[in-house]
Amino acid sequence: MQQEYQTINQVKGPLVFVEKTEDIAYGDIVEIETPDGEIKKGEVLETSKDVVVVQVYEETRGIGRDASVRFMDENVKMPLTEDLLGRVLDGTGEPMDDGPEIIPEKEGDIVGEAINPYSRELPEDFIQTGVSTIDVMNTLVRGQKLPIFSGSGLPHNDLAMQIARQADVSGEDEEFAVVFAGMGITEEETQQFIQEFEETGALERSVVFLNKADDPAPERIITPRMALTTAEYLAYEKGMEVLVVMTDMTNYCNALREVSAAREEVPGRRGYPGYMYTDLANLYERAGIIEGREGSVTQIPILTMPNDDITHPIPDLTGYITEGQIVVDRDLDNQGAEPPIDPLPSLSRLMDNGVGEGFTREDHGDVSDQLYSLYAEGQDLRDLVAIVGEDALSEKDEKVLNFTKKFEKEFIDQGFFTNRTIEDSLDKAWELLDMLPSDELIRLDSEMREKYLPSKQEK
Repeated sequence: MQQEYQTINQVKGPLVFVEKTEDIAYGDIVEIETPDGEIKKGEVLETSKDVVVVQVYEETRGIGRDASVRFMDENVKMPLTEDLLGRVLDGTGEPMDDGPEIIPEKEGDIVGEAINPYSRELPEDFIQTGVSTIDVMNTLVRGQKLPIFSGSGLPHNDLAMQIARQADVSGEDEEFAVVFAGMGITEEETQQFIQEFEETGALERSVVFLNKADDPAPERIITPRMALTTAEYLAYEKGMEVLVVMTDMTNYCNALREVSAAREEVPGRRGYPGYMYTDLANLYERAGIIEGREGSVTQIPILTMPNDDITHPIPDLTGYITEGQIVVDRDLDNQGAEPPIDPLPSLSRLMDNGVGEGFTREDHGDVSDQLYSLYAEGQDLRDLVAIVGEDALSEKDEKVLNFTKKFEKEFIDQGFFTNRTIEDSLDKAWELLDMLPSDELIRLDSEMREKYLPSKQEK
């Protein structure tokens, strides 16, 4: 039985300062019992010679000097079982649906263990999201971490749900699972996510963690760790291909800043703690494939850029750690594009590993290059037209401009409920490329053009 202490000397925000009474380890679980019998949980955030700092997961209201503190001598654990699939949990891993009690096969430490770099396999197997702009131009591969950069008010949650609903390992027989972690989301978003998962049938293969905006900040810090521990269990012990979608990492980082400010730490850029890079890396680097084991963990973290600033510390640090980014664009959203993904600033650094013959289709890489080239040229022509007018354009320029408009309307704007296979997306790309004379498609060799251009096939 754990010994009780009444040695609290200060409560500050989500932090409780306890006079040290015994040897306490960092990360140990703490139970605090208020005089009226309410038990609040937390963990040891810092331990020094005289004081132990406890981070409380719930409101600290009601905690005073007369509260009892119990140090449990164990770390925070996530109860793990395959029966978690199909369940909706809160940010601390407690069920918030009407399902049965979860009986775990084991408990996993939420801090996780780093994957030995020597044991990592190169991510190269194509994951089909059903979204043409991602699949063709910014391909996601198994074991990759590919974030989505968005802005306030943009439909990144709709895109997150579309990916969670549609994603699959193309041509593979392995079981595919989705672990979804919502952090700092509103009550309306919570209900929307639950309804969407249930109505579309995606819940059957998913584990959903939902941390609400009115939940305490410390709970937000453990939510992604709970989700990733679950993903690692399903991947490395049950052999599943697991996609982890985490939204919104900006809310997570703001919770880090709030706790850091309560601890009176010296702030870094824009008030965020100096260790935020390390903290984010601890989460993102839990994606990967381990040699000799079945299963994989692939991550799609989603973050909103304050004031659409891609140089803000959160997207900036995320970009250093991850392998590219998908950028949700405000102008495309204003035009009504669904999903409004801008291919030009988007990038998947591991795309070349997972496309082409044996992975997707032989023409994939060249088609992607050609689409990028023409769309970039079309955007430049739009700027030119704004200055000199359309009368100054050559015949070829007009065709490129028309291609750009149709590319946005038919390729990018596919709708949030349209699920395209990679073959459908590539065929749609060839259909659009056929708007230009074949000799203008300089990034595609003559054999490819003869084989895939609709106008060539009709002859």
